Amino acid sequence: MSHDFFQNVECKYFPCHDVDDLEEFSCLFCYCPLYALGEGCGGDFVFTEKGVKNCKFCVIPHTKENYDYVTDKCQEIIEMVRKRIV
Repeated sequence: MSHDFFQNVECKYFPCHDVDDLEEFSCLFCYCPLYALGEGCGGDFVFTEKGVKNCKFCVIPHTKENYDYVTDKCQEIIEMVRKRIV
């Protein structure tokens, strides 16, 4: 697919995570849409002492193979928002 991968090598934060293969690092989901799911995101995260979710070691949104996983999980976010509006 042509829409499931994007790199911005000019970004001052590129790459924003330590990875083995920079050619496979995707910036498509620069800000992870799954962050809002908290513990239900499925990623490799920890909570800091102040209770902030730290995703430093998670590369789920940055791998091409996980494009469908991320977009599928976005349905959960839509449902969360829908429940708050109703």
